[in-house]
Amino acid sequence: MTQPDRLTTVFGALADPTRRAILARLAEGDATVTELAEPFSISLPAISRHLKVLEQAGLIARSRTAQWRSSSLRAEPLREATAWMERYRQFWDANFDRLDAHLRSIQQTQSAHRQQESERNGSNDQAD
Repeated sequence: MTQPDRLTTVFGALADPTRRAILARLAEGDATVTELAEPFSISLPAISRHLKVLEQAGLIARSRTAQWRSSSLRAEPLREATAWMERYRQFWDANFDRLDAHLRSIQQTQSAHRQQESERNGSNDQAD
């Protein structure tokens, strides 16, 4: 089996809502496993498994000071994932811009047709 590329690992880690919530908490500052577990109704071993996935993806770093084991956010893999997604955002923005221009063109054409129809009906009303 080949080693998965970093983006695959990062997106796999981000696929879980609990792990995303953990990252959001770590964006506020370092935290222990116990602190990270507080808002969840899952066991400490389950939180530890989530932390292991995040660590393997390079999204967090874990350190031990005395009896405390804290985790901290590592932003570089998120930057890489964001850069990868940015290309697709630009693609969609360009497509939405073209769609917007096309819809405006259709609306202008329809408006012109309604105006012409209104003018024709006005002329017919005066002729009667």
